[in-house]
Amino acid sequence: MPPISAVPHPLPSAAGRPAAQTHARGSSRTPSLWYGLLLAAGLGLAAWWLGTLFPLIGGPVFGILLGMVWRNVLGLSPVFTPGVVFSSRQVLKWSIIGLGFGLSFGQVMKTGASSLAVTLITLSTAFLTAWLLGRWLKLGGDLRTLIGVGTAICGGSAIAAVAPIIKPDDHETALSISTIFLFNVVAVLLFPPLGHWMGLSDHGFGLWAGTAINDTSSVVAAGYSYSVAAGDIATIVKLTRATLIIPICIVIAFWVAWRNQRSETRVSLVTIFPWFILWFLAASATRSLGLIPETLLGPLHLLSQFLIIMALTAIGLSSDLRRMALAGARPLLLGLGVWVAVSLSSLGVQWLMGSL
Repeated sequence: MPPISAVPHPLPSAAGRPAAQTHARGSSRTPSLWYGLLLAAGLGLAAWWLGTLFPLIGGPVFGILLGMVWRNVLGLSPVFTPGVVFSSRQVLKWSIIGLGFGLSFGQVMKTGASSLAVTLITLSTAFLTAWLLGRWLKLGGDLRTLIGVGTAICGGSAIAAVAPIIKPDDHETALSISTIFLFNVVAVLLFPPLGHWMGLSDHGFGLWAGTAINDTSSVVAAGYSYSVAAGDIATIVKLTRATLIIPICIVIAFWVAWRNQRSETRVSLVTIFPWFILWFLAASATRSLGLIPETLLGPLHLLSQFLIIMALTAIGLSSDLRRMALAGARPLLLGLGVWVAVSLSSLGVQWLMGSL
């Protein structure tokens, strides 16, 4: 799988935005990785502090909100772009790997295996709803597929993996990622209070968030906003779900080849495989083998928590709400319908299994 991408589209240059929406500071400087990293880290520290004052909301949610406010009120100069993109992708992966040091390998394997039944049902629900609702809304097949796979598996990363196989128009790819990203943000804000209102256990909420929220970053944010235990479970479930991108891409490749009778369609497992998951497992195994001193586990967990907030702040800095609003209503209705269907099916399966 390509690096985790919760960025809905490449950040536009300052030339393409109204002057009032372009961050003036640093506009004459050469873009650098450090500018964006420092901006994301600074806002991340503020979000961390706010999270300690309002723990029910939590630092991850504040990180996304602060980033969105900065981007859409103050604007974002191009000098920050490299660091913001790096933070939203690479720093997020590092934070998830770091979480592995706080989880036993046996816990990871047990939780991942126990979530497969719910995951497979929600995945099937996503694709079926995307196909039926998309046809009713008269949306193209490629857009239906992209929104379906993005909701079913891992948001923008899944869309990025499938797009080279089905070869959609560029605007369909950007539109599907923007749609998925919008509901990621809504999920982060909506799921924790809904979970408390329904009285979900940490396990029940973690499994719900891990199977029903689109992107890894939003799963992590919602899970740890609910509780540390829910965040751990949600992360494991989401990473298990993300590995399904491999068989899904293979199936879609065969379908495209059959539909178009083109033998040149190829799928590179090296490209689509989410390698950071292996490092997450290695970190968990290292902890379980006792190779990490106990005195380091606490600081490593705190560092991972801050990196999560920093990465989510960068994702907020990448969200251009004006551009999303131009997409129109039908793709949003499809994204909403698929997302609601997946959320309800996850709760329904858990209720039948008695695991809420």
